[in-house]
Amino acid sequence: MYESYFGLNASPFQLNPDPTFLFESKGHRRAHAFLQYGVFQGEGFIVVTGEIGAGKTTLVRALLNELDEHKVVAAQLVSTQLEADDLLRSVAIGFGIPAKTTGKAQLLGDIEGFLLSLVPRGQRALLVVDEAQNLSPQAMEELRMLSNFQLGQRALLQSFLVGQPELREMLRAPSQQQLRQRIIASYHLGPLEEPETRAYIEHRLQHVGWKNDPEFDERAFGPLHRATGGIPRRINSLCNRLMLGAYLAEKHRIDAEDVEAAVTELREELGTDALPSESATAEPSHAVGGEARGGDVVRTFVVSSITGRLDRLERNIATLLELVRALGGSEAAKSAGAAKRIGTIKLPGPGWSSGARR
Repeated sequence: MYESYFGLNASPFQLNPDPTFLFESKGHRRAHAFLQYGVFQGEGFIVVTGEIGAGKTTLVRALLNELDEHKVVAAQLVSTQLEADDLLRSVAIGFGIPAKTTGKAQLLGDIEGFLLSLVPRGQRALLVVDEAQNLSPQAMEELRMLSNFQLGQRALLQSFLVGQPELREMLRAPSQQQLRQRIIASYHLGPLEEPETRAYIEHRLQHVGWKNDPEFDERAFGPLHRATGGIPRRINSLCNRLMLGAYLAEKHRIDAEDVEAAVTELREELGTDALPSESATAEPSHAVGGEARGGDVVRTFVVSSITGRLDRLERNIATLLELVRALGGSEAAKSAGAAKRIGTIKLPGPGWSSGARR
């Protein structure tokens, strides 16, 4: 309605996820890097969580657009309030596998056959499960079982689990221990910081041809950030109302008073869930198990994998040393020298990737 009035070529603050509007804040860049790392690994589970409207789906869709369809066959499940058998049928349908039968064994056989058929073509499969916090424990277990499909040492299916913060609580349950062991990266996507909120708004406006009409007063961004908590979907909702209000009032400037008025209107119309009070704070972005430093999110997981290999090597050396002690004499000395040589390892270079199963 207001687009032509302000000379815009499209709506800048639509609520539906659109990867062409992707704004990579610090948190979104890190989450994006985690997803890219997962695709590079080609196995296990990647978990991304965040509040409602944090931009998880937009981020995933942007990643899917980056993939080479000749190398990666991707399926995305969005409606996830499914029981175990329904989940298997949805996976089959997502990959274009006819799911005519209701038999679980046949479904599993058909899915495995499809995954194996990708190997000669040099392709692999990626399953993205959105709103994964709605899955039942039994459905989670079916996803884990699907991750067991492999050809030799090659995993046939990789899965991304995307959901709200409750997903992390689900994965901490004792019943999910085996699935947790298959998670190679996990990240929580938090809200935008105040400077990022301004940059986000201007990014979306510029994407549709904004020429500083309407003009946003400097003092408008502080209350706008506080009212939305830095959650992109809330920012879109409030900015959409601000743009509409300016259009109806035939104004070309939005100030702090306009923000306060729009916030009051939205809370009266939609309740506090639409725009929670300023005291409500969202959890910051972080990598589960600690924040990655220096912007190199991949390094954390490479080091983790190397550490696991070193632990196994240390145990092997300890066993060998016990054998050396038992042999004694000159043979013991020779074996000790061998053990010392084994203990000297060369760390993998930048091109290394772990193929170890978890």
